[in-house]
Amino acid sequence: MSLRCVILDGSVRQTRQGIKAARFVVEQLARRGHTTTLVDPLERPLPLLDRMYKEYPKGEAPAILEALAETYRRADAFVIVSGEYNNGIPPALKNLLDHFLEEYFFRPSAIVCYSAGAFGGVRAAMQLRMTLGELGMPSIPSIFPIPHVQDAFDDRGAAKQPVFEQRIGRFLDELEMVRQGAPPKAGAGDALLSRGAPQNRTSGSSTEISTKYGAAWWIVSSATGMSASVSFAGTGCPVGFVATASP
Repeated sequence: MSLRCVILDGSVRQTRQGIKAARFVVEQLARRGHTTTLVDPLERPLPLLDRMYKEYPKGEAPAILEALAETYRRADAFVIVSGEYNNGIPPALKNLLDHFLEEYFFRPSAIVCYSAGAFGGVRAAMQLRMTLGELGMPSIPSIFPIPHVQDAFDDRGAAKQPVFEQRIGRFLDELEMVRQGAPPKAGAGDALLSRGAPQNRTSGSSTEISTKYGAAWWIVSSATGMSASVSFAGTGCPVGFVATASP
């Protein structure tokens, strides 16, 4: 199944290296028959967040936000490419992400992280996983870390070492599997509970009803999904969360 994939790059530095990793991801997705859109904050500069896209009256948002909102609505999945700045994600990436919300809902995401050192930006990836869960596009369990990114790709994004192409194949297999098992974008709560055999669990003041939809488990919960999303992320069980009003 061909997917519409949006790749979000997170750096605007003049000497940035992550754009090479983003181009690598774009090329690998295209080889698999997917349609790709690369969102580069250097080419599509957004102001520091004042009002989110949804806070503008209909038809009055800046043109750049309208264009991005339309791109995101058409997307089937997101790939986020992030460096690591002081153990966190780049400010340009956080600013890019925070301008939108509903446009991300019920679409899986995947994290590509990188650094100039040996650990490949994994500490930023852990922070990013929480943010993506809160934005409604939970990340797949695997991440794709790239150590020594300055030596990994040429300017076009071609890998200098075959191991990156081997690893990216398994990573994208997982993203495709989760997307193909994801629930519909509209009416998610009712659709989820009408599928399979729901399982109820009460924990403290929160009641969760979970059901397996395709390859992923989706949980309808009266509590926020952020902390649970982090808990499930490392288990190999793709999970999405639908928040409901407190009972």
